[in-house]
Amino acid sequence: MCGLYALFGPHARHGQDFAVDAWPDLPDRYRIPPSTWAPVIRQAPDSRRVADLLRWGLLPHWAKDETMARKLINARGESVADKPSFRAAYRRRRCIVPASGFFEWQAVPGSTRKQPWFVRIQGGGPMAMAGLWESWTSPQGEVVRTFCVITTGANEVMAPIHQRMPVLLAAADWAAWLDPETELPRVDRMLQPSPAGMIETWPVNPRVSRPQEDGPDLVEPVGS
Repeated sequence: MCGLYALFGPHARHGQDFAVDAWPDLPDRYRIPPSTWAPVIRQAPDSRRVADLLRWGLLPHWAKDETMARKLINARGESVADKPSFRAAYRRRRCIVPASGFFEWQAVPGSTRKQPWFVRIQGGGPMAMAGLWESWTSPQGEVVRTFCVITTGANEVMAPIHQRMPVLLAAADWAAWLDPETELPRVDRMLQPSPAGMIETWPVNPRVSRPQEDGPDLVEPVGS
C-alpha cells in the first residue's frame, strides 16, 4: 500500500514539471499522511491541467458519511475497474498525485520493528502517482473533493522492501491518464509496476513514523 509520501521543492518547479499555471501555496511537506489535504492534478473541462487541494481518502458520491474515507486511501490496480467504490472514478475522474517520493516499511528479520525506506524517481525527478478523485456532498450540503492512490505489485527494486507500490506514471502517459476520453484498455495497460531503473531507494530514520515529525532530515539516508 501507499500510506505516506512527501512533496517538497519550489512551487514554480512543480508547476513547470506538471504543466499547470498555478500551484497551491503550501510549505514543503516531508510526510503527507491520509486525511490531509494535498495537491492533486486533474484535467479541467477545457482540457487544461489544474492543481487543486483535495483530501486523501476517497469518498464515493454515495457514501453515507466521511468515515468511509479512512478505508479508501488506496485502490488496487488489479480490481479498480470493477470495485463499486472506485469504478466510476476510474472511468471518468482519474488524477495525478504529485510527489517527491513515498515511504514504505520493511520487516526486519527477528525483530518486531520495521525499517522505513524512502523511494523516489532516479535523480529526484517528478513522481506522478496514479490516482482517482471524487466529489462528495455532506448531509449539510458541503462539497468535499477527495482522492486515492492506485497501487500495483512491486517491481524488482521494491520487492525486498514491500510487496506493493504506487502505480508510477511515465510522463508520456500523463495526458492520456488524465483525459476521461481515453479508451479504458489503454488506461488499463498503465497499471503496471514501474521499470526497476525508474526508482531509487534508501533507508531513513524511524522518526518518519511519528505524526508530529516533519522536516528534510526525514528523507535523508541513514544506516539500516
